[in-house]
Amino acid sequence: MITTILNAYKRTDYLKEQIEAVRNQSVPVDEIWIWYNKPEDREQIEIDAPGCKLVQCNHNFKFHGRFALGLLARTKYVAFFDDDTIPSPKWFENCLNTIESGHDGILGGIGVVLEGTAYAPNHKVGWDFPNEQVEEVDLVGHAWFMDKKYLRYMWYEEPLTWDNGEDMQLSYLAQKHGGVKTYVPPHPKEDTSVWCNNPETATAYANDANANGVHVATHFPLRQGIAHTYIKHGWETVKTRAKK
Repeated sequence: MITTILNAYKRTDYLKEQIEAVRNQSVPVDEIWIWYNKPEDREQIEIDAPGCKLVQCNHNFKFHGRFALGLLARTKYVAFFDDDTIPSPKWFENCLNTIESGHDGILGGIGVVLEGTAYAPNHKVGWDFPNEQVEEVDLVGHAWFMDKKYLRYMWYEEPLTWDNGEDMQLSYLAQKHGGVKTYVPPHPKEDTSVWCNNPETATAYANDANANGVHVATHFPLRQGIAHTYIKHGWETVKTRAKK
């Protein structure tokens, strides 16, 4: 029922922990695939992941490659995790319950609600900003879970850039071409077992020396421009719909 795709780049130290967390989910996973982008500043290393399918690249396809790989899944659902995200044991169960409650769409671990005509200002919900109920948002990150058929919409148009914005591209084009909404399943403060990310490791892993959003100067300006362009071309955000 579920194919999980993990993304390895420079944070390969966390990979075994991720694999164990996926295998220990309350809802069993069918397959675990690993997309390994070669870092530019070191030789490609061997990935020790018995029982997993491994795609090793001698080129860095950055953030988009893993979502292209997802099109090859043979299961109904596909799940993706950033390389700093360790899912709690009931995350898949939480996602399936969210879908069954009438919120079928692109699900994720941190949701962003855009407040204006660019990426910022915004407000967020998810593991770092706990939400007690399902929340509709404009885009999600850190973890994704969806019916595989929704993934195809991401490729209906060329990305604005291959350097960033895969999360916006996914949600915007799924909405535009498929009428698919984006949601964050509940992340209740009193039950972290259903969270997309283990709170004991989340902050430390997300802010280590390899954190793109922390250490890459072009990260935020790119995201501002991508969101602005999509909104200009008709991205109907949550706030836009609320005003109608």
